[in-house]
Amino acid sequence: MNHHDGDNARQAQAAQALESRIRETVEASFDATVAELSDLVRIPSVSWPAFDPRHLGESAESIAGKLRELGIFDVVDVRRAPVAGSENAADPELGQPAVVARRAARNGRPTVLLYAHHDVQPPGKDEDWQTPPFEPVLRDGRLFGRGAADDKAGVMSHLGAIRAVADALTESGEDLDLGIALFIEGEEEWASQSFGNFLRENRELLAADAIIVADSSNWDTETPALTVALRGAVAFNLKIETLDRASHSGMFGGAVPDAMLAAVRLLDTMWDKEGAVAVAGLREADLAIPEYDEARLREETGLLDGVSPIGTGEILSRIWAKPAISITGIDAPDIANASNTLIPSVTVRISARIAPGQDPAEAFEAFKRHLQDHAPFGAQLTFEDGDFGQAFLVDTSGWAVAEIRKAMADAWDRDPVDTGIGGSIPFIAELVEEFPGAEILVTGVEDPDSRAHSPNESLHLETFRKAMLTEALFLARLNQRSA
Repeated sequence: MNHHDGDNARQAQAAQALESRIRETVEASFDATVAELSDLVRIPSVSWPAFDPRHLGESAESIAGKLRELGIFDVVDVRRAPVAGSENAADPELGQPAVVARRAARNGRPTVLLYAHHDVQPPGKDEDWQTPPFEPVLRDGRLFGRGAADDKAGVMSHLGAIRAVADALTESGEDLDLGIALFIEGEEEWASQSFGNFLRENRELLAADAIIVADSSNWDTETPALTVALRGAVAFNLKIETLDRASHSGMFGGAVPDAMLAAVRLLDTMWDKEGAVAVAGLREADLAIPEYDEARLREETGLLDGVSPIGTGEILSRIWAKPAISITGIDAPDIANASNTLIPSVTVRISARIAPGQDPAEAFEAFKRHLQDHAPFGAQLTFEDGDFGQAFLVDTSGWAVAEIRKAMADAWDRDPVDTGIGGSIPFIAELVEEFPGAEILVTGVEDPDSRAHSPNESLHLETFRKAMLTEALFLARLNQRSA
C-alpha cells in the first residue's frame, strides 16, 4: 500500500467511526428530541388570522432558544418581513415571525440551508380528535397532535441532526466546518405571504449551495422518498349571477334560472363522466410512476365502500402529473335559512392543482375561457381573488441529490423512491429564483398515515428517527466536501 492509499484508508476509517457515533447519538438523544417536539406541539401556533398570533411568537422564541443552546451559530434571530404588496407602504403589514440562524462555512466547505415551518393548521372540531389536538399523546408508535408531523417534526429533525453531528464531531476531536443556515417559517399554512420579501431582506444570511425543505412525505414507514415533482396551484372565487334580486320560487320557478341552477350546470362541465378534468388547455406531465394500486388508495384516503376512484390512467399519474379541480367552498343560503326563493347569485371557491411544467397564469386563462364558454342561460360570471402557486420539478443529476439519496439508503437500509406530490409548495419557486445555483432537496418526516391538516394528525416515530439520521449523515458528509 502506498502513502496515498494509506491516507485514504485512514480517512475512510475515521469517517466510518464518526458515522457510528452519529448513529449512537441520534439513538441516545431520541427520547429527549421527541420530548422537545412535544413541547412545541403544545404551543397552538396557528397562523390563520382568526387565531391568537402571540402563540406564533412563543413558538418562534422557543425554537430560537434551542438553536442558541447549540452554541454553533454566529447569528440566531427572530425576524419578520412585509407581506407582499405592502412593502412600499409607510406602515407595511408584517408577516408572521420566522427564525433564522447561520454559521459561516470554514476551510472551503459548502453551506446548506435547512427549511421547515413552525406554524400549523387550525385544529378543526375538538370532537373529531381522539385526543386534544394540542396535547401530544404517544400511542402505537406514533405521536398525535396538530403539527406533530406538519411541520414541527421537520423543525426538530433539523435541530436533532445538527446536534448529533456537532456532538459526534466533538467526541472525535474534529471541527464542524460546514456552513449551516436555518429558515423556520411562521406562515407556511397561511400562503407564505411575506416569503419573497423575507428572502430578499435576508439573502446573505440564507444563501447556500444546497437547500433541504423538510416538508414532504415518505413512500411508507419502511421506505424513504425524495420528492422530485410538485403540482402547481390555481385558486379563485367565481361569482355566478342570473338575477338582480331574489324572487319567489313558486311564482317564477320553471321559467327563470336561478344562480344555483346555473352554478350546478356550469361547474359540472369541468369534469368528464369518469371524473377526469375536462378543461381545455390544462396539461399533463410525463413522470415516471411507481406501482400503486386502488387498495392502497382506499386505505390511505378512507374512500368509502362502493365509491369509485375518479380519473383515468395510472392512479399516481392522476395525483402527480395531471390537473385536479375541487370546489372547496360555496357562499349561498344555508339550509337553516333556506326559503322558497330563486337565488340571484352564488359564489364558489375553485381550487385546482396543475401539472408540473404548466404556468399557473396560463392555467387560469384556460379556466376563464372554459367557464365563460360554458356559462348556461347567459349567466354572468365574475372572477375574483386569484391565487397562484408554481409547480416544481427537480433536476436529479446534481451532487446534492446523489448525497441525500445515499444518506437515505444508509439510514433506512432501503433505497429511496423518487416521488411526486399532488399538493403544492409554491414558495419553492421563490427559493429557485432567489438562489438559482442551489440544489433543492424536498424531504420529509411524514408517512401516508400522518393525516396532515386533518384531525388526529400524527408522526410515526421510527420514520422520524430515520429522517433525522438521514439528515445527520448528509450533514456529516458535507462537512468533508469542498464547496
